[in-house]
Amino acid sequence: MQSETPRSLTIASLLHENFDKAALENMFGGEGYGAAKLTEEERALILLPPENPPLHVQGEFPEFLESDLSEIFGANLLPEMSALTERAPVDLRVNTLKTLPADVLAQLRADGYDANPARYSPLGIRIAPGAGFAALSKSPAFENGLFDFQDEAAQIASLLCAAKPGMRILDLAAGAGGKSLALAAQMNNIGEIIACDIRRDALDQLAMRAARAGATIIHPQMANELGPQSFDLVLVDAPCSGSGTWRRQPELKWRLTPVRIAEFTAIQDQLLAQAAKLVRPGGRVVYATCSLLPSENERRIAGLLSREPDLKPLSAAAIWREAIGTNPPPGMGEFFRASPYLTGTDGFFAAILMRAG
Repeated sequence: MQSETPRSLTIASLLHENFDKAALENMFGGEGYGAAKLTEEERALILLPPENPPLHVQGEFPEFLESDLSEIFGANLLPEMSALTERAPVDLRVNTLKTLPADVLAQLRADGYDANPARYSPLGIRIAPGAGFAALSKSPAFENGLFDFQDEAAQIASLLCAAKPGMRILDLAAGAGGKSLALAAQMNNIGEIIACDIRRDALDQLAMRAARAGATIIHPQMANELGPQSFDLVLVDAPCSGSGTWRRQPELKWRLTPVRIAEFTAIQDQLLAQAAKLVRPGGRVVYATCSLLPSENERRIAGLLSREPDLKPLSAAAIWREAIGTNPPPGMGEFFRASPYLTGTDGFFAAILMRAG
């Protein structure tokens, strides 16, 4: 309709639903409280043969991101973007501090849920969309800390940390602590996790979640209180555009602007620089985002490596084979890159770097 006015969008939507010109003439009759009659210009546009819309229209993403998204997806851009418009399943991470995945799976199935093991995470359980999962957050199993809600891609990123009992770990942008909880379980509650954030309310929520999960080695701390220290592992789960979560929060894509992306990348660089100073020789930095954009992922890592020559990337695929003992998921090589189309998960990125000993 060559316009984005509400009236034009309404006409376009009706045409998309196969209303013909005669039906539209009746609907836009101009009588009473009804819509005004079609104009001659509108009638002419209705009769035009449809054209293929631009890629950003077909894929339902902001036009200014087309270059970034095409860089990473190439010919698969439209399938990738289409997958981001589908309804997401619910993924659970079983808390091995309290139970086993097989036991939680059996209980969920007994309760009538369409539940299955996750495809890649040995700790994951997937529940199909619309399977009555709203009640899960009020279930005794959840209240007793037997599982938590976490997308499978985030579980994979946590497993790539290869956390072991006795380690000292810093979760530098912990938020409400989903990955801190996962790491505490990997460490079997032996060691120490300092979970930092700039938001007190997020850390308060983390403390409650840790108590429910029985994760006793997590110590929430405001980011501005973190002094010079040394850690075996520093996890940077960085604030980002959230473009990998568009199927869960489709409104996020329309709130993004180039200025907002620049703000995120500045924060990401700041956190990575801080992580590089806090990891011990021989220790690792794990960088993760729920973003699809190279500007928030590969380019941030490339920039860090140019500034910190003592840091070297490690193969995510090799770490997965060593830590999990299975073939790596799709999208895992030097880095880990997930998407709804490729892995059936949220969009995600993870990179593992080691400081020279």
